[in-house]
Amino acid sequence: MRRIIELMKRIAKELVRDPRTLALVFVAPVLVMWLMSVVFSVNSTTHVDVATVGVQSSLRTQLNDVKHVSTHRYATTHSAKAALKSGKVDAIVKERDNRFDITYANTDSTKTSVTKMAFQSSMTSTTLKQLSEQVTKLAMANATLQAKMQAQAAAQQGAAGSTSASATPTKKTATKAVKVHNHYVYGDSNTNYFDKIMPIMMAFFVFLFVFLVSGMALLKERSTGTLDRVLATPVRRSEIVLGYLGTYGILALLQTIVIVITTVWLLNVEIVGSLVNVVLVNVLVSFVALAAGIFLSTLAASEFQMMQFIPIVIVPQIFLSGLIPLDSLPKWLDYVSYIFPLRYAADAQNAIIFNGDGLGSIWLDLVILVIFVVVLAALNVVGLKRYRKV
Repeated sequence: MRRIIELMKRIAKELVRDPRTLALVFVAPVLVMWLMSVVFSVNSTTHVDVATVGVQSSLRTQLNDVKHVSTHRYATTHSAKAALKSGKVDAIVKERDNRFDITYANTDSTKTSVTKMAFQSSMTSTTLKQLSEQVTKLAMANATLQAKMQAQAAAQQGAAGSTSASATPTKKTATKAVKVHNHYVYGDSNTNYFDKIMPIMMAFFVFLFVFLVSGMALLKERSTGTLDRVLATPVRRSEIVLGYLGTYGILALLQTIVIVITTVWLLNVEIVGSLVNVVLVNVLVSFVALAAGIFLSTLAASEFQMMQFIPIVIVPQIFLSGLIPLDSLPKWLDYVSYIFPLRYAADAQNAIIFNGDGLGSIWLDLVILVIFVVVLAALNVVGLKRYRKV
C-alpha cells in the first residue's frame, strides 16, 4: 500500500508540473460546455423569405400573416430568380391563371417544409375568405330579391304568376381548379437535413482524420528518437516541414478523394457544381489539417495531450462551420467563426454543391485556406527549433 501511495505522489507531482495537461483536463471541458450552451440555447426558429410574382394581394397578405414568413414582391420572374440565387429569398411563388409555380432553393429542407405549410395555410385561408365573401353577396342578393318580390306582390295584389316570372335567375360562376407545381433548384422533394449538412461534414471528416494522422505520426517520431536524429543533421527545419507536408500531403490527397467519392456515389449526395472544385476545396482543407496537426504535435508532450487538443481545435469548428445555422447564432459568435478554417471550407462547399458556383465565386475562401496553410507551416518551422540540439 505504501508503494502505491508513493507512486501516486510521484504521478501527481508530474501532473502538477505539466500546466498543459491541467489546462486541457480542467479548462477545455468548461470552454466546450459553455460553447455548447451558447450554440444550443439560441433561438432556433426558422425564418423564411418568399418572393412573389403576380400573386394576388389577398394571398400575399395571408402569407405575411404566417409567423416567421416574410414576402417580397418582384415585378419579373428573372429578378426573383436572381434573388433566389443570391440567397435573399428561399422560395418563389408565381401565379398565373390559377396556376401556382413554386420554386424552392431547397438547400435547407426545413425552410422548404415551412414554405409549403405556409402556402397551404394561406391558400386555405384565402379560399375560406373568398367563400365567405361570396356567401355574404348571395345573402344580400337574396334579401334584395325577396324585397322586390314582396313589393311586386303587394302592387299586383296576389299576381303570383307575374311575380314568379319577374324573378331573375342567378348566374353560376365557374371557378377554375387551382393547380400547384413545385420546382427545386437543389435536389427534390426527398431532400432532407442530411443533404444540407453533408458538405460541412465532408470537410469536417477530412480535417479530423488528417489532423489526427499527421499529429500522431510526428509524435511517434519524437518518442522513438527519429526526429532528434534528423534534427542532428544539416537538414534545415523548413526542409523537414516541407518533407512531412509532401509525404502526408499525398496521403491526405488520396484520403480526400476517397471521402468525396463516398459522399457522391455511396451516399448519393447531389452536387450541382463541379466535382473537381469540391475535391480542390477538400484538398486545401486536408493541407490545413496537416499543417495544424504537425504544429500542435510540437506543443504536445504525449499522444494523450494530442488527443486532448481535439476539444479545443475540432469541436468549436464543427459548431461554428454552419452545422448550426449561423444566422441563428449571436452576432459575436458569428464573428468568432471566421478564425476557423472550416468556416471558409463550408462556405465554399455550399456554394459549389448547392448553387453550382465556380472558382470565381469562391476564390476568397480558397485564398484564406491557402493563407492558413502558409502560416501554420511557418509556425511549424519555428516550433521545431525547440527540439534542435545543435
